[in-house]
Amino acid sequence: MTDKTYNGWTNYATWRVNLETFDGWDVNDLDSLTMGDNTNLHDQLKDYVEGLIYESGGGKGNRAVDYALAFLSDVNWYEISEHMIEDHKEEIKND
Repeated sequence: MTDKTYNGWTNYATWRVNLETFDGWDVNDLDSLTMGDNTNLHDQLKDYVEGLIYESGGGKGNRAVDYALAFLSDVNWYEISEHMIEDHKEEIKND
């Protein structure tokens, strides 16, 4: 079994999406969040990034969109959402 972790994250895809899309975001920046429902945040993050892909690459059936979505299928959305919630909790604690 090979270790696929990357810079402390589950894998390269998770690290890169978090770094390039969500680094520095506050969970309050997302609409309609329920802090106690991490599944909701997980889904919102995934939907947001997929929306960015469709906006910039066209629609379904576009090869670049298909490749980008395949890359996103490796992202651990739950890990990113947990990270954002923990960062938010730290900010509240330090205020």
